Amino acid sequence: QVQLVESGGGLVQAGGSLRLSCAATGSIFSINAMGWYRQAPGKQRELVAFITNGGSKKHADSVKGRFTISRDNAKNTVALQMNSLRPEDTAVYYCNADLLPNDDSDQEEIYWGQGTQVTVSS
Repeated sequence: QVQLVESGGGLVQAGGSLRLSCAATGSIFSINAMGWYRQAPGKQRELVAFITNGGSKKHADSVKGRFTISRDNAKNTVALQMNSLRPEDTAVYYCNADLLPNDDSDQEEIYWGQGTQVTVSS
């Protein structure tokens, strides 16, 4: 069974930094893309950033220049370095993966982490 394990959330002051990490575990043949979404209270879940197996990156306009997504293919992990945090960044952050399980089905599947809370105080 494939699982996404997240870590790194917490409470920081405005202007501070956090680094989120997500590891995909289990029997995985390949990972097409991994990324991060976030959802604040009363708001829709939104894409923060993602990175493909080829290294292409996309960051939401609201975080460009402040957040950086990266990957470690050998460990099947993705990280999100968050700098210059603002109170409006407060949300539950969810790891997302588009991958091919090693189950001989040849079917790509989408997986979600359980979410990690990021709170930025003013």
